[in-house]
Amino acid sequence: MSKSFDELISKATSCGRKKISVAVAQDEPVLEAVKIARERGIADAVLVGDEEKIREIAASIDMNLADFEIVNEPDVEKAALKAVELVHNKQADILLKGMLETKIFLKSVLNKEVGLRAGKMMSHVCVFEIEGIDRLLFFTDVAFNTYPTLEEKVNIINNSVEVAKACGIEVPKVAPICAVETVNPKMQPTVDAQALTEMYEKGEIKGCEVYGPLSMDLAIDEEAAVHKGVTNPVAGNADILLFPNIDAGNITYKILVRTAKVKNGNLLVGTAAPVILTSRSDDFETKINSIALAAVIAGAITD
Repeated sequence: MSKSFDELISKATSCGRKKISVAVAQDEPVLEAVKIARERGIADAVLVGDEEKIREIAASIDMNLADFEIVNEPDVEKAALKAVELVHNKQADILLKGMLETKIFLKSVLNKEVGLRAGKMMSHVCVFEIEGIDRLLFFTDVAFNTYPTLEEKVNIINNSVEVAKACGIEVPKVAPICAVETVNPKMQPTVDAQALTEMYEKGEIKGCEVYGPLSMDLAIDEEAAVHKGVTNPVAGNADILLFPNIDAGNITYKILVRTAKVKNGNLLVGTAAPVILTSRSDDFETKINSIALAAVIAGAITD
């Protein structure tokens, strides 16, 4: 089981070299990340975008473009669609978002002819390495789905369980996160959390353990769980934190990345191939972490 991004990167190098299709590649952190991914034996890359700008940035970071295929397409929307098409046609294993708006990127991912629809609900998984916590934590959904229904939460759990298992967690522990740990009919997330627990207990959710509602402290802090007398198998040991909505998830995500000592990687899953959906403001370390995570998932798909 990978407990850190260093371990995850090491795992990625053992999965066989993958190929990344980069949508609008003229971005310094993106080029730094794919350069490092190649040097570490994780993945090669096809750089789709404005070739002149790509070469200018590559020269500034001492990147040898002879090691990379370049598809010259200065138009952002056309470049995004071409990058997606390469993955759709299995000429690449992973799609990486470069210097373009998320809505344009996702429009290409969802394209009916060459997109990456897989007949499943898509959701976002952010994997965190947080100082003081002895394992990776999987946050979902903090960036894609807004106010998921109970049925959608089941799909989000299933997507995140696939990611956690690819990272070596045999039976991921899922905590439906709420403001409180008791069921309150006036607080719908607690009602949903109880329903998810019951579905797990009936065998309707498989491959993981689900117990909730759990407040954040009870989900990740064993001492807090013991102190409050909460003794289910997930309490204090959660791997996957299922947030009730995008507000709670995104706020938690941004507080962590801005105030705590963390490393993270981000993926859009439920797609035909791993899709790296990071912010344009993310540094190259987040992007290389995301590439390693995507390579591990791609390796699991191949297996």
